[in-house]
Amino acid sequence: MTSATTRVGPGVHWSDEALDLQIEVDQSGVPRLVSLLPVELGKRLQPRRSRANDAGRGHDGRPGHVPGLPLLDVMLAGSGRQWAGRRYSESVVGNRMTYVSHELHADGPWRVLEISLRDPVTELAATVSYRILTDVGVLCSRATLTNRGSSAVVVESVSSLLVSDLAGPGGELRDVDVLWAENDWKAEGRWQSRSFREALPELGDPARDGRSRGRLAFTSVGTWSSGTYLPMGATVNRRTGHTLLWQIEHNGAWHWQVGENSGPWHWGAELEPEPATSYLALLGPTEVEHQWRTALSPGESFESVPVALAVAADGLEAAAGKLTRYRRAVRRPHADHDRLPVIFNDYLNTLRADPTTERLIPLIRAAVDAGAEYFCIDAGWYAQPGEGWWDSVGEWVPSSARFPDGFGQVLDRIRAEGMVPGLWIEPEVVGVRSPVADRLPDEAFFMRGGVRVVEQGRYHLDLRHPAAKAHLDRTVDFLVGELGVGYLKMDYNIDIAPGTEAGGVAAGAGLLEHNRAFLAWIDGVLDRHPALTIESCASGGMRTDYGTLSRFQLHSTSDQEEPLRYAPIAAAAPLAVAPEQAAVWAPAQPAMSDDEIAFTLCSAMLGRFHLSGHLDRMTATQLALVANAITVYKQIRADIAGALPFWPLGLPGWSDEWLAVGMRGDRATFVVVWRRDHAGRAAGAVSEITLPIAAPETEAQPRLLYPQHGAVLDWNGPGGELRVSLPHCPAACVIAFDAALPPRR
Repeated sequence: MTSATTRVGPGVHWSDEALDLQIEVDQSGVPRLVSLLPVELGKRLQPRRSRANDAGRGHDGRPGHVPGLPLLDVMLAGSGRQWAGRRYSESVVGNRMTYVSHELHADGPWRVLEISLRDPVTELAATVSYRILTDVGVLCSRATLTNRGSSAVVVESVSSLLVSDLAGPGGELRDVDVLWAENDWKAEGRWQSRSFREALPELGDPARDGRSRGRLAFTSVGTWSSGTYLPMGATVNRRTGHTLLWQIEHNGAWHWQVGENSGPWHWGAELEPEPATSYLALLGPTEVEHQWRTALSPGESFESVPVALAVAADGLEAAAGKLTRYRRAVRRPHADHDRLPVIFNDYLNTLRADPTTERLIPLIRAAVDAGAEYFCIDAGWYAQPGEGWWDSVGEWVPSSARFPDGFGQVLDRIRAEGMVPGLWIEPEVVGVRSPVADRLPDEAFFMRGGVRVVEQGRYHLDLRHPAAKAHLDRTVDFLVGELGVGYLKMDYNIDIAPGTEAGGVAAGAGLLEHNRAFLAWIDGVLDRHPALTIESCASGGMRTDYGTLSRFQLHSTSDQEEPLRYAPIAAAAPLAVAPEQAAVWAPAQPAMSDDEIAFTLCSAMLGRFHLSGHLDRMTATQLALVANAITVYKQIRADIAGALPFWPLGLPGWSDEWLAVGMRGDRATFVVVWRRDHAGRAAGAVSEITLPIAAPETEAQPRLLYPQHGAVLDWNGPGGELRVSLPHCPAACVIAFDAALPPRR
């Protein structure tokens, strides 16, 4: 890697083998990120940049003008914006923060650029930190504010990243699509697309008040980071392929927006308006959207949430590959990421939170026969039979009535069968009927208006409080240290907005502090129990973020119970989660046909297996069909752990009849294809589909991995296309190419 600063006038040019970043300082001393490109484009443009600056003129030919936006946007109480609206690119403070210095250093495989800024009015200092992973093409960013003045300042928002030029070099905004993912319980990862110009049309000549106030914005409010949308988005230039793909790495509230910024408006002045600049702003919680604000006394600091941006010249799949590699680099190391053990969980369409010794023993035997390596007892193991368990959770002591011969007998049986025992818990909540609710002080829970917050019969623990943390430490140390549990499924089934006022802070600020305390608690758990595997679940995929997933080993993608509806969730999941962390339910049932069993199991084959269902009631033939899928999965999981995703039919639609997702590994390429009659179109439905898989003249040959019957493959190597015939519906199959296929261009 090369990492260098090149003085181009006052500024910084920083690049490696993947990214090229350029910052220039304008005549007012404000640094601006004028370019962030894939390195091959940056090298081609660099001579043109140098000539422009050597001539003493900016990019639009005006003396002293530097295009682009400031490095960050900061809203302080009493400061406001240069142009009325709700755009996080036009703050007065952000547009006057001047360059102080910059520093470059290495941090293992990372290269770090820190730029120091200063507000000459309030003496607020800022450090914008950019980190790039060597040769990957992803920029990680955050900002730190420090009050260097003599008076307190109230911060109402601060961007973690602000970039411009969404269309890319030579691009036009009319060619740009904005992508986002709608997320709901049992309907996760539904990616949508809208033309930038359709969302934000040109309004006319800026010189004649044709300036926009609009923006296209997405917000998550509350404790589910992905309760409405994934904390992600993308812009793709359809004509050139220039792509930005981002994620906000925070387990709570966030906001992102795109729009056009025309610079400050000089009312009544005879000044030429500045050219419009498209922008992307990524933020954590804000005052307007989340009731977040923080007062910084002299000497105090605040750090924004981290975000990451993948930059690619070749479209969304190329950017997704970069972001996948980055996710693998930022998460906590753990053996689970390489082993990918198969997990049986007794909940979905099976015991449904009503386990007993009598019900579990036959499932344990059947899970072993199918090939499971972990056995997780889901909700209900702590509740007395016949009582509602929802609002009594919190103590996490096994029920003696459910396990009359002792809970240890069941756990010992799991271990005796060669599996690792696991348990479901929901650590952050305490039911209103739980004895724990009376043992802990009010300050250990979320509070607003001087009373505990109640949501759906539960109180919410505040991990900032030592009593709350001590309670959970005792719980985990008992389950892992005394009971010998090796797997914890940590669920989270309520959503509280805007947060907690405990400690005399704004509700959104209390939530942010709790979010960070929760992640620190998870770090502590894994420090004490490094062999423990922890699954993140939040009513399925309601907390799909890499603040969480940089700690947890795997993640529940959904609670969807219907295999036909799960298929598009499974197909889209690798865009949000590294495949070896994306757990997909596979609840095979004895009432299913062989095609339906195979369809259900195929959904988990390129991610993580969450096997479920009444395997104990299956015929020998049915159980063999399940066991065969697990055998195939174990043969390919080592490749999945390092593979990059692609979508031969494009990102899946919720009602699409045909779906496909692939993984390109170092040694092999795998594709899953589903055919379903989800929209009720069986009459006249097409039984085959052609998939553009690889670059033309690819020599590898496909073979059917699972199931070994029912699908017909026809490979057109010179065209890089695979025709798949699935005469039955619903049906699915897993296909392998025993080579690393190059992507199509």
